[in-house]
Amino acid sequence: MKPLEIMENLFFIQRGYLNANHFVYTSEQPVLIDTAYIADFQATADVIRRLGVDIAKTKLIVSTHCHCDHIGGAKIIQDISSCDIALHKIGKYFIDAQDDWSTWWRYYNQDASFFNCAKGLVDGDVICVGPHKFEVIYTPGHSADGIVLYNRNEKVLISSDTLWENDMAVMTVRVEGSRACFSLMESLEKIEKLEVKVVYPGHGKPFTNMARAIEKARKRLKGFLEDKTKIGNDLLKKIIVYTLMMKRGTDEASFFDDLIATHWYRETVDFYFDSNYRHKYEEIMHNFLDRGIVKNQDGRLITTVKP
Repeated sequence: MKPLEIMENLFFIQRGYLNANHFVYTSEQPVLIDTAYIADFQATADVIRRLGVDIAKTKLIVSTHCHCDHIGGAKIIQDISSCDIALHKIGKYFIDAQDDWSTWWRYYNQDASFFNCAKGLVDGDVICVGPHKFEVIYTPGHSADGIVLYNRNEKVLISSDTLWENDMAVMTVRVEGSRACFSLMESLEKIEKLEVKVVYPGHGKPFTNMARAIEKARKRLKGFLEDKTKIGNDLLKKIIVYTLMMKRGTDEASFFDDLIATHWYRETVDFYFDSNYRHKYEEIMHNFLDRGIVKNQDGRLITTVKP
């Protein structure tokens, strides 16, 4: 999908699952919202440059939270441009403290780099992206530092990973805490009160029926609370696919051993599935292969999900 101008000189760039969607305000002092995944920075830089933006002149990066698929290019761009970076005050604390656990990077074996955070945002702050004013709304649940950005004039919501159209972001209760699902319920209640014409999510295409998306997310969360194994299955499936994308595929013979060596896989199966590591792996991979989500190419596993 080519960049979409959603407001004057503000472009929405749709990516895939490994790389979060991001935004570029084109001017002599460009502003970026999120910067995708570090391993694909060249593709991120290329699409930004095709909009006529000189990355070296970047004035500000606003990060909706500090997960790797949203802040991947932040350190690189800051090194080039000396730009300021703003994110929620909790995320600023994680970055300042170099806490690679709370950011999920070490937990999920993800690549990311720390950077200098100039400003910690709080609920109710206003961020100017050129002439466009966005209200900062704190929306924890998926991440402790999650925010969405709302432009009241155009009724535009940049929902990041707080709200997608037909799915929802992974819930990592073992890092975010046992209250995570309840926190996300409360975050959905906050944004439900907004008058929104178009939602631009962290993954997936823009959509207009916010009420329906919220109802789907709420129903999913209720299911998680009624049966915690649904959280475990959702997490395992999403992160296995994400891992295959990060690795650009992997040898079938070693993939289970690679997973069992991580914090997230062993702990998730311990918590939700009675430590049945191999059984759970085979169950999920069989399902993925049957559905074409994963393919085995001469002993190498790759995913068909768009990165």
